[in-house]
Amino acid sequence: MSPTAYVLVMLPAMALIALLEAAIPLHARGRQGRAHLGPNLALTFITFATSAVFNVALVLGLIWMQERSLGLLNAVVLPPLASVAVVVLVLDFSFYVAHVAMHKIRAFWRFHAVHHSDPEVDVTTTVRQHPGEGVIRYLFLAVFSFALGAGPFAFGVYRLASALNGLLEHSNLRAPLWLDRALSLITTWPHMHKLHHSRVAAQTDTNYGNLFSLWDRVLGTYTPSRYGMNVSYGLDGLDDAATQTTTGLLALPFREPIRARARRASALQAP
Repeated sequence: MSPTAYVLVMLPAMALIALLEAAIPLHARGRQGRAHLGPNLALTFITFATSAVFNVALVLGLIWMQERSLGLLNAVVLPPLASVAVVVLVLDFSFYVAHVAMHKIRAFWRFHAVHHSDPEVDVTTTVRQHPGEGVIRYLFLAVFSFALGAGPFAFGVYRLASALNGLLEHSNLRAPLWLDRALSLITTWPHMHKLHHSRVAAQTDTNYGNLFSLWDRVLGTYTPSRYGMNVSYGLDGLDDAATQTTTGLLALPFREPIRARARRASALQAP
């Protein structure tokens, strides 16, 4: 899928989910929910632009490898559907690994904190991402894609599925808990992912998956979706108006350590 086609799919999907959020919201939109729209959309279009460059570079690299039979899947013969399934599973695991790394490696977290600092999570939060995070994500994706020898078509299928599911899992939609619980047996769904945006570190450091909940369940980072309907979103110490602007968020990774800011904010609030 070309970068233009990707955007032409993503924008209507975002608009549709936004309409559903207005009709059946999990939480009513407050002042912060209105204020975050500008910065979130600005970062979304920046991410669309940088992702277009990264995707084209990766696909050209995968075509080059395919022509030379490099990579695991270019050395074995699999039915087309099986090959796509393997690529989707492996690249989804690469997302999980990259996501955990962004929480555990301090230098990576400084960029990923831009995404987590949103005090109101909805569909616009999905691509609220610092360009530096895009570099980190695509480095992991490139390593796994090239080692696997992913086909360009299968790579495109994964990227589109990953992006569309990302819109859904961040959406501010009210859904029956039984439905979310059932769907979370296999995939990541809104209530399950909402926990990952909690201010409580024990919840934030769980539910890393993008398409499948398998990796969280197998690797011990899963928290049940029933806890995801009443979550306080954001990061302590990063709620001030200056930080929650486009320029403030782009500058955030280069400011003082985020955890130090959070500790200072907590101390000021202490009785």
